[in-house]
Amino acid sequence: MTITMYGITTCDTIKKARVWLESHDVPYRFHDYRAEGIEADRLSGWIGKVGWQKLLNKGSTTFRELPEKDKTGLDEKKAKQLMLARPTMIKRPVLEVGDRVFVGFKPEVYEEVVK
Repeated sequence: MTITMYGITTCDTIKKARVWLESHDVPYRFHDYRAEGIEADRLSGWIGKVGWQKLLNKGSTTFRELPEKDKTGLDEKKAKQLMLARPTMIKRPVLEVGDRVFVGFKPEVYEEVVK
């Protein structure tokens, strides 16, 4: 089973999730949005599985600093464009486990996922 975690290294939630995986001896690959970006096809796949509303982090500094015109009238297309242009707006972490996608970090969910 291949596990990939997507996020940014400075995120506190990412740090907690990484510590959890490492303390449970779960091998994973880390993909840093800042260094590597995110592919449009991958983001589309996530949106198809969990929805753009769950992926777009409206509480992020990046989103809050957007001009008001970019925040209004959000739909899937606009949200996807924003997340592709500024991947730090994607909620963190995104965990790919095989063909499944999990957003956020909850130890109880991770416990079930990595069995």
